[in-house]
Amino acid sequence: MEKCAKGLLLATLLMCATANAAATEDPLGSPMWDYLRTRFLGDDRYRFDDRVRVELPPFAEDPTQVPVTVDASALAQPVSRIILWADLNPIQHIATLHPLDDRVAPSLSLRIKVQQATAVRAAVLAADGVWYLGGRFIDAAGGGCTAPSLAVADPYWESHLGEMQARLFSPYQPQGPGRARFRIIHPMDTGLVDGIPEFYIEQARLEDANGTPLMRLELSPPVSENPMLSFDTRGVDALRLWLRDNNGNSFAARVNGEGG
Repeated sequence: MEKCAKGLLLATLLMCATANAAATEDPLGSPMWDYLRTRFLGDDRYRFDDRVRVELPPFAEDPTQVPVTVDASALAQPVSRIILWADLNPIQHIATLHPLDDRVAPSLSLRIKVQQATAVRAAVLAADGVWYLGGRFIDAAGGGCTAPSLAVADPYWESHLGEMQARLFSPYQPQGPGRARFRIIHPMDTGLVDGIPEFYIEQARLEDANGTPLMRLELSPPVSENPMLSFDTRGVDALRLWLRDNNGNSFAARVNGEGG
């Protein structure tokens, strides 16, 4: 009887160890995983989880404008931080999201630059203190981070820097879903092109009509030129987006249910 009990305990321990290894072994097999895990997550607990969705095309038709959506809504617990990065970009960090209110979903859609084929990941810090990770691999011909922005050859942006177009989709409902989309004129220069210094939006804050913060963001140069940011909201009939770039310029725009 004692031998059976010991055998059952050993089998249970082996099953737990196998499950834990499967939860922490990089499913994308990236050579940068260990380094970037330490950089972004430190020694915190983490596990890979399909409930963290990272959506992007399998191939980057335009490596300077790759659509990406990260969504952690399926975790069904409060989220305090989401870090988005691309393993093999020369500048890996893309964005960090800090959801501050349950009227905004722990999600974001945007466009990014990729330098080469790479894993694109999202790490989500949930209320239980664990980082949950999702990611996808994208193939690319390359060069997205080292291509000069179109603004370099077009004087238009200098007089229109920071101008925003905004739209709030779906009729307002007290508890209904809605999507807010903001497009900002900005070159988002990476500093990796000779003679063109870093020039990018580095901070953003989404607020309700009363100025209550809903989400705070930290952005990096791999966000595409003329960024387009989309947020999923609930029960919000007007929004304001404030931004500041690394040269100290600040911009803001407001949108209501009629789209302006």
